[in-house]
Amino acid sequence: MIDRYAPEELRSIWSEESRLRLWTTVEQAVCRARAELGEISKEESSAISSAQPPSLARVKQLEAEQGHDLAAFVSALQEQLGDEGRQVHLGLTSQDVVDTTLAIQLRQAHLFLDRELGALAQALSDLAGRHLRTPMIGRTHGMHAEPVTFGFVLANHLDEIRRSRHRLGLAAAEVVVGKISGTVGTHATVSAQVEELALAELGLEPAAITTQVVARDRHAAYLCQLALSGAVLERLATNLRHLQRTEVGEVKEPFGARQKGSSAMPHKRNPVRLEQVCGLSRVLRGLMVAGMEDVALWHERDISHSAVERIALPDATMALGHMLRTMTQVVAGLEVDTETMAANLERRGAVARSQQVLLRLLGKGMAREDAYRLVQRLAHMADRPGGDFRELCLHSEELRLHLDEEEIAAALDLSQYLGGVETSFNRLSLLAPEPTSFGRSAL
Repeated sequence: MIDRYAPEELRSIWSEESRLRLWTTVEQAVCRARAELGEISKEESSAISSAQPPSLARVKQLEAEQGHDLAAFVSALQEQLGDEGRQVHLGLTSQDVVDTTLAIQLRQAHLFLDRELGALAQALSDLAGRHLRTPMIGRTHGMHAEPVTFGFVLANHLDEIRRSRHRLGLAAAEVVVGKISGTVGTHATVSAQVEELALAELGLEPAAITTQVVARDRHAAYLCQLALSGAVLERLATNLRHLQRTEVGEVKEPFGARQKGSSAMPHKRNPVRLEQVCGLSRVLRGLMVAGMEDVALWHERDISHSAVERIALPDATMALGHMLRTMTQVVAGLEVDTETMAANLERRGAVARSQQVLLRLLGKGMAREDAYRLVQRLAHMADRPGGDFRELCLHSEELRLHLDEEEIAAALDLSQYLGGVETSFNRLSLLAPEPTSFGRSAL
């Protein structure tokens, strides 16, 4: 991942230097386990445990000769040791070290992502709570539908973020497993007891059964959840982008005092952060497909997955990490234009409140088709320049045969549409303490 989209903490986790340190840690943990079981001497284990990770430069030099990065690492580590160096990597296969290290890196990356998901959830919760009673127009098909509140809209996204966090945690629990089981996973050259002791020291559970590799369905599942989390962020970003359009104008993403929206047009204030989130979500979906392709390896292993996941797993976690931080910054600094929300809500005499008029006609015993066509005609007349649905309803002789002025006013009152919002907030444990106050005064 390029630095532009890579949080420093995740870059460090996935760096080559970090990988060498973890490879060393895994080899040392195995030697300590073998010493505890009497397979090697305590002195040998102590000498190996005191060794420092070999330098990246030396490993690269040896890899150029040997054509194998893990073998080059083992050679470089053994160079620091005397006769005890022969005990390093004894009975292991490369993937024992590689997959166990990968599990540790994924655990570290997941802890970062989980914290960022929690931060975004909190930012959404705070903003939703502040706008529980901020009325706005709801939209379906990109068109005005019926009134909602901005807090209600945000709470829907919060619910998705919470589910994403839960699902990603479940996938992490599956993928964060270790493997010290030898060349084809049968423990023929390294005992299950060594595996259990070494992995316990590293804070990992052993995979119940492996081939020469940990099964890649685990990694594919994690990539799927990373991509799904990205899609959830994309939905939030897409909706906020729409609300920021000039013709809508209900929100604005944060804009720095010295920021420029365009190199040519000084008036521009573009939703660039939100657009960036949408773009990176596409990258995540592509990496998810790459992870799925890695599942079907030949027999006990082949190496076709290796190059893919050296890119896919670091890039996917870094992309999502950047997206999460970006969305948290946007949500925390979002500018909400409640006056424009109110104006859009009242567009053309509150034409988007037609359903309550329909329902009241039905309550008077009018046939549904007749009632629907009557209200539809008035709504379509109102939805023109200068149109006013409220006035048209009040002056419609046909409508006034069934509803009086008071009933029409009550049908168009905002409170008719927002009474159930608190139910959802209560289910999400977001209910604000003050009483509900919907209606025209809330505008």
